Amino acid sequence: MTIGTVYLVPNLLGIAPPPDVLPARTIEIARGLRHWVVETPKPARAFLKSLAPSHAISELDIQPLPADADAAALGKLLAPAREGHDIGLLSDAGCPGVADPGATLVAAAHAAAIRVVPLVGPSSLLLALMASGMNGQSFAFHGYLPVPANERAAALRRLEEESRALSRTQLFIETPYRNAAMIQTLGEVLRPATQVCVAVDLTLPTESVERRSAAEWKGEDTTRFAKRPAMFVMEA
Repeated sequence: MTIGTVYLVPNLLGIAPPPDVLPARTIEIARGLRHWVVETPKPARAFLKSLAPSHAISELDIQPLPADADAAALGKLLAPAREGHDIGLLSDAGCPGVADPGATLVAAAHAAAIRVVPLVGPSSLLLALMASGMNGQSFAFHGYLPVPANERAAALRRLEEESRALSRTQLFIETPYRNAAMIQTLGEVLRPATQVCVAVDLTLPTESVERRSAAEWKGEDTTRFAKRPAMFVMEA
């Protein structure tokens, strides 16, 4: 029996017509898939519905990916592929396995000799890095920084020193309602010349990418960044 393929399907970064963001091949493949492993079923169904799939949403096999899935659970999720059916892996936004769940399922697929195919689509990390004009030869993504103000400040200083020592661009994210606090801390604790890029609403009509020095961010009116998905890029 032919073994199926696990397709890594990028999701939208916000509400937008899929053809405005996703390539035709990605949409075409996703439309035809009947088996899915997803981060969260409800937004996954909304995304799949926006693609006008070949099958009714009620006919699709949509399984959530547990955060702590063991080998047995992963094997069960991959069962359709072993039976010859293709599977789509989908996170809530962006690329599965990149700052999002999915790596464990992909690793299990490789271990089971199941073909893995990444499809083209938006990654907020790469889009922000591209738009920042900072070093794309050496960079690191750090996810969310600590919430307490003193710990957040210490983490930023540590990343700044690492950037200076290694000529490395640093990327991180923040919960949208804490964007203003993050920008304020950036302006207060980083060296004045350190460069910071704030990229918000990437791929959406309201997209904005702004780069300036930490000194220039200090005292900036940050209300325009409130409650908007943001990626922060820093280079010392």
